[in-house]
Amino acid sequence: MLSPREAVRTLASYHPPLAGRDGLRLDFNENTVGCSPRVLERMRQLGPEQLAKYPEREPVEAAVADVLGIAAQELLLTNGVDEAIHLLCETYLESGDEALIVVPTYSMYRIYMMATGAEVVSIPAGKDFIFPRDELCNRITPRTRMIAIANPNNPTGTIAPQDDLRQIAHSAPSAAVLVDEAYFEFCGQTMLDTRKEIPNLFVARTFSKAYGMAGLRSGMLVGDAEQMQAVRRVCSPYNVNAVALACLPEALDDQVYVQQYVNEVRASRVRLERMLETNGIPFWPSQANFVLARVGAAASFVEHMRQRGILVRDRSSDHGCEGCVRITLGSREHANLLLTALQETLEELGLAQGASRR
Repeated sequence: MLSPREAVRTLASYHPPLAGRDGLRLDFNENTVGCSPRVLERMRQLGPEQLAKYPEREPVEAAVADVLGIAAQELLLTNGVDEAIHLLCETYLESGDEALIVVPTYSMYRIYMMATGAEVVSIPAGKDFIFPRDELCNRITPRTRMIAIANPNNPTGTIAPQDDLRQIAHSAPSAAVLVDEAYFEFCGQTMLDTRKEIPNLFVARTFSKAYGMAGLRSGMLVGDAEQMQAVRRVCSPYNVNAVALACLPEALDDQVYVQQYVNEVRASRVRLERMLETNGIPFWPSQANFVLARVGAAASFVEHMRQRGILVRDRSSDHGCEGCVRITLGSREHANLLLTALQETLEELGLAQGASRR
């Protein structure tokens, strides 16, 4: 009788609550206004012949690499960052290996790691979700073959210092060290410039957040050219669809649009954090396009916000996030709607101004 591999059969499924998302979507860290108008115009120009052909990834990779100032051989375009994570796991992990993550963090690291049969070792973040460099380094063993770090981290918005990331990569030369920079544009810190000195370091980026192209599933993985050659062996030559490939150059060329949105998100982030502080709601200062706050009865809070047309994400099941919600930031207009609904909800739930500090 046909049966899945043991690692797959026992794997926990990840089911994001995508259904019934009516309202202002501040629950999935999506761009709240959408992509550049130049991207939409490029989509309108696509004809049936272009969609009938298999997509050609390499020319667009060369263009993206040129923008980043790196060699094309160091970059692989992927079907979102999810595929980049998956490809690294398939390239470097097998049954009996160890993979390290810092929790709380993005759920798909664990899932892709466990699917290979590797053992996932979770290192809890420190107080106030401080990055646990020493604890992580102490857990590195000869069996450690992969380490995944979201920077800024999701769902906390906290950031790991670059020196800490360098030390970890140097401490685990036999492990693929992934620094997932999905929220890079909102903080500006990157490990991309250090890839030459650390051959086991990989950096992932996405066009889903700041660029507003989550529906096109576009991401990238950057690493040492020799290591990337190995990653390409397990990657389909047609992994990125033709529409995404046609739109990427336009998205990259319109940096004015992207920077304007990023600036609005940063301003919205400041406004949200000030309101939370004014009302005595514990939160963690964020470097991403969202803020994690502890509101107590998270499910009730989410429902009250939903009734006001605002969707936020309950993160209570994440390690150390009991009673927490994650709130995505967007444009100035959307921040106005959020803050009005938030103040009303805090007052209705009796959380305004009197909540205890963490």
